Amino acid sequence: MTKPTADTLAAAARAASKEKGLPPVHLWNPPFCGDIDMRIARDGTWYYLGTPIGRAPMVKLFSSILKREGDSYFLVTPVEKVGIRVDDAPFLAVDFEVEGKGRDQRLTFVTRTEDRAAAGPEHPLRVERGEDGEPAPYVLVRSDLWALIDRKSFYRLVDLGCHETHEGDSWFGLWSGGVFFPVIPSSELPNP
Repeated sequence: MTKPTADTLAAAARAASKEKGLPPVHLWNPPFCGDIDMRIARDGTWYYLGTPIGRAPMVKLFSSILKREGDSYFLVTPVEKVGIRVDDAPFLAVDFEVEGKGRDQRLTFVTRTEDRAAAGPEHPLRVERGEDGEPAPYVLVRSDLWALIDRKSFYRLVDLGCHETHEGDSWFGLWSGGVFFPVIPSSELPNP
């Protein structure tokens, strides 16, 4: 079997995506064909052979056949599976919409690849903090595939936050889909 290329993967993805919705990659378990020189950078840019993939429809197509197993990422078709590198999260949330207020609020995130995820029980938010204390917010998009929330969106989210009791302590966080998502302990915020 020859090693798949971006062109052969794209052709297989096009064939698989003729059905409505995303291809059922969670059902596919083809043989591993090796790694391909494809990488998703932290800013959401996809690279093939070291060059950015400039065509948004092609990136969207590849993102539709993305699968995560453990800490590894793969592009899968019904007959082949190739490993790719992901610097941080495979998606980048570049915007969000707000419906309602307070506990009834719903935050729907939109990724660079036009995926949509309404934060709630099925699409949780999480915030990790780097060694420098910088927050890195994420939203689950689908099947263990997370999106890093871009900086401008995170700043907008902070304006929607509130203080709630979480696990016995006061936390600053966000409500969405009936769930409170803690961001940072209230005690770590400067007093206004």
